[in-house]
Amino acid sequence: MRRESHVRFCESVGVKLPHATHLVVGFEHESDARRFWDAMRERLQKFSLSLHPDKTRLVEFGRFAAANRSRRGLGKPETFAFLGFTLVCSKSRRGRFLLKRRSRRDRMKAKLKDVSNELRHRMHQSIPEQGKWLKQVVTGYFAYHAVPTNSAALVTFRDEIIVRWRRVLHRRSQKSALTWARMTKLADDWLPKPRILHLWPNQRFAVKHPR
Repeated sequence: MRRESHVRFCESVGVKLPHATHLVVGFEHESDARRFWDAMRERLQKFSLSLHPDKTRLVEFGRFAAANRSRRGLGKPETFAFLGFTLVCSKSRRGRFLLKRRSRRDRMKAKLKDVSNELRHRMHQSIPEQGKWLKQVVTGYFAYHAVPTNSAALVTFRDEIIVRWRRVLHRRSQKSALTWARMTKLADDWLPKPRILHLWPNQRFAVKHPR
C-alpha cells in the first residue's frame, strides 16, 4: 500500500442521535481513512443514523501535511474545529511540527455577548459584586481554554471583559469618568491574569507506574 500521508483526520457527527457525537479519528494512510468512513456510514445506517454532511470531512493534517501539500502545489494544511478549539498545523521556534489549539472566535464572541447582556442586568450592583461574578466568568473560561499555544486568546478574552465592564460602569455614572488607569486597577484586583494552566498532551499522558 502506497504511503500517502502521515496523518489524516475524519471528523464525523451523528445528527440523529439525542446528543450529537463528535469524533476525530487519525490515520496514516488516506485509503484507511476512506475505508473507515465508508464502514462508519454503513454501520450507522443500520440504526437509521447518519453522518452530518457538513461536518464530516477528510482533512490532510499532521507532521508531513505541509510538505506533502507543497509538493502537489497546494496551500497550507486545512484547519478544523473540535470541542471549542480550532486545530492548526504549525511549527515551533526550532522548526519542528507543532499542533496549535486556538479558541474558536465564534464561540468567544458568543460568550462575550452573553457576558455583556448579563452585565447590563448587573449594572447597579456594587463593584465588588460585579467583580466577584466576572472573576468566576474569567476563571471558568481559563480553566478550559488555558492550553499551550492559546495564550493570545486568553489575553483577548480578558481584555474584552475589561472593555465591557468599563462600558457598564461608565453608563451608570457618566458624571465621573472612569479612567483607564482606574479600570486597569479594578481589573487587576478582581480578574485573574492570563496564564497557561494545562500541560502539553505528552506531559499530561506520561503516566509512570511503580515497579
